[in-house]
Amino acid sequence: MRIVEVRELTVPLAGTPANAVVSFAGHTVSLVALVSDQIREGRPVTGLAFNSIGRFGQAGILKERMIPRLLAAAPEDLQASDGSAFDPAAVLATILQGEKPGGHGDRSGAAAAIELAVWDLNARLAGEPAYATIARAFDRTLDPTEMRLDVPVYAAGGYYYPDDSIGRLRHELERYHGLGFDAFKIKIGGATLDEDCRRIEAALTVAGAGDRLAVDANGRFDTEAALACGRAIEAFGLRWFEEPGDPLDFALHQAISKAYSGPLATGENLFSVMDVENLLRYGGPRSGIDIFQMDPGLSYGLTEYGRMLDLLEQYGFHRSGCFPHGGHLINLHVVAGLSLGGCEAYPDVFQPFGGYSERCRIEGGRVTPGEEPGFGLEWKEGLAPYLEQLMAGL
Repeated sequence: MRIVEVRELTVPLAGTPANAVVSFAGHTVSLVALVSDQIREGRPVTGLAFNSIGRFGQAGILKERMIPRLLAAAPEDLQASDGSAFDPAAVLATILQGEKPGGHGDRSGAAAAIELAVWDLNARLAGEPAYATIARAFDRTLDPTEMRLDVPVYAAGGYYYPDDSIGRLRHELERYHGLGFDAFKIKIGGATLDEDCRRIEAALTVAGAGDRLAVDANGRFDTEAALACGRAIEAFGLRWFEEPGDPLDFALHQAISKAYSGPLATGENLFSVMDVENLLRYGGPRSGIDIFQMDPGLSYGLTEYGRMLDLLEQYGFHRSGCFPHGGHLINLHVVAGLSLGGCEAYPDVFQPFGGYSERCRIEGGRVTPGEEPGFGLEWKEGLAPYLEQLMAGL
C-alpha cells in the first residue's frame, strides 16, 4: 500500500469580510489530495483535506519541499505497524525532514494539509467517518460516556463590511438562529469602543444572554486598549473575549486575565506544542474559565494537536475548554472524535470551506457530523467543483 500521487489546488475564498486587522479579500486555501494505490469501485482511494481558512494557500512549500519528500519515502515507512493504514505521525516526520525547530507559521499550515489528508484517507480505507477513525486512534472509544456525536456549536460572523450597520448585523444573527444556532460570535476592535458596544447590544437582542455571545478582537489591542475594552464589555457577561492582543504577547494576556473576570479565548495563532507551553507558563490562563482555540489545520495537523491536548491535561486543564478555530467540516470531526468542548461554524463567510455539509444536522445549538466516509468534503456545497478539478482523471 502506498501513496502514488499528491495534488494541490489553490482555491480563492469568496467575499470581502474584514475583521479589526485584515480584509479577507484575496485570501486562498490549499486543497490537497493524497492518491493511494488502493482501488475501490474502479477509482483510487484518495484522502482530501486543506490547511485552514482565513489565511493563504501554501502551494510553494507543498510542491517544492513537502510533496517531493513524501513521494520519495519508502512505502513501508509511511504505514501503520499492521499495514492496514497510513501512519499520520510518520507522514508528518517525513515531510518535515530537513526543517529546523521553530519557524512555525506557513510551514505548519502546509504540513497540516497533508497530515489531515492522511486521516481522511485512513477513514475512507476503513469505510467510516473521520471522527470514528480519530476517536479510535486517540483511544477516545475507551470512555463511551465522553463520546457524544452531537457537539455544541456556535455561529461565527459579525464581520465588518463596507455597508455595515447594526441592522445588517442583527439580521445576520437572526438568520443563523433560524438555521439552528443558539450561540454566536462577532468581531470587535474594528470600530470605536462605543460603536462596538452598540454592536454587542444589538447582537444580544438575538442571542438573548451574554453567555450565548462571544467577541473577537483578532489581536487588535495593545495592553492599555485591551484593558479598556475589557472594562467596557465586562458587564455584558459574555461567553468569552477572544484574542484581545497579539497572540504571542503573553505578558498582555496575563495582564488581561488578572483584570478581566470573564473568560478569555486564545490559541488559534499558536502553531506548535512549544507555543502552547509558553502560553501556559507565561500567559496566565485560568483552568475552568478560559478557552483554547488551537487549530490542527494551522499547527501541523492532528499529530501535533494531540500533543497539545496532552500538554494541557498535564497542566491541569480539561479538553472541554477546547474549541478549535476553523468553523468547517474537518474540525467538526476533530471535536466529535476527541470529545472537545465544542466547535464553531461559518455559515456565510470563508466559502466554499466555511460551515458544514447538508448531511450534518444542526439543532438546538448542537451539530452532528454526517456518516459518510472521511471528512465528507465532497458533500460540502460549493466545494464539489474544486474537488472535481483537483481529482480530474482519477
